[in-house]
Amino acid sequence: MSNKIIFSGVQPSGEIHLGNYLGAITQFVKNQDSYSSIFSIVDLHAITLPQDPDLLLQRSREVLAIFLASGLSHTKNIIFKQSEVPEHTQLSWILSCTARIGWLNRMTQFKDKAGKNRENASVGLYTYPILMAADILLYKATHVPVGDDQKQHLELARDIAHKFNTDYKSNFFILPEPLINKSSMRIMSLRDGSKKMSKSDISDYSRVLMTDSNDEIHKKIKKAKTDSMKMPDSLEEAESRLEINNLLNIYCACRNQDKKTTIASYASKEISVFKKDLAESIISVVEPISMETNKLLDDHNYLDKVLSEGALNARKISRKNLSELYALIGMIKR
Repeated sequence: MSNKIIFSGVQPSGEIHLGNYLGAITQFVKNQDSYSSIFSIVDLHAITLPQDPDLLLQRSREVLAIFLASGLSHTKNIIFKQSEVPEHTQLSWILSCTARIGWLNRMTQFKDKAGKNRENASVGLYTYPILMAADILLYKATHVPVGDDQKQHLELARDIAHKFNTDYKSNFFILPEPLINKSSMRIMSLRDGSKKMSKSDISDYSRVLMTDSNDEIHKKIKKAKTDSMKMPDSLEEAESRLEINNLLNIYCACRNQDKKTTIASYASKEISVFKKDLAESIISVVEPISMETNKLLDDHNYLDKVLSEGALNARKISRKNLSELYALIGMIKR
């Protein structure tokens, strides 16, 4: 097994969609025998924005159920709920005393999420990147899978780690690297081929959820944005048409098929013909995962047990690392 330690956090504030599955989860499953991986359902991050208390725990279970249904093993990986490991918030305070206000002021995601009503945004939303840094640094993760919207936060984690190491003349923290998998598929919105598929998009028709029914998938693909032309007959033409190119990428990922072969199969055909086959291809991926997810969600006790066991395993690492840090900064005897 590689010396890589991978940390990934997933918010339980929305549903897992096809972009998450094809772009990240499939790679996690593929690599789970090669790397030490830690997956946190980051419910503390979720409450930086208003959440329904009756839904938050259920959504945490849903994230876990989809992970397990997709083939992610809770015995090969550590999977836990962030709020069950108090060392995250303890380290976050220490890192808050290391980070500089100017660094946080440059975080663009706060500006985007807070909008014009910035004065009424929660302090948690502002300091969110420090808790994210604590999530990563607590386990001395070497690599973090990041999307475009999180690259700045990972850079902040590296800056905090570097300053802490400099302040205490140590190499305590590892500076985590972004995990960029060039083979993973970047799935875009079904309504706008220039934007990534996202659970925060206003339109439900912008994404396929991993819990969607077959009928819902057919409806969403039928309504997916395309142009008025027929299917492309070359790779160059396909890549010049954003929405069609995105649908082709989804088809190829679901079928595990070469793009040129797919283009040749549908060259100059009506887009409606391709869309029907695309919907069936997506269903072939989503349906078995959705069925297994629903089975798992019927057993709350099992899911809660998996999360509790994951938290115990996470705390074996987090308590040790935090204790060593406390000794380094003079809070406990060395």
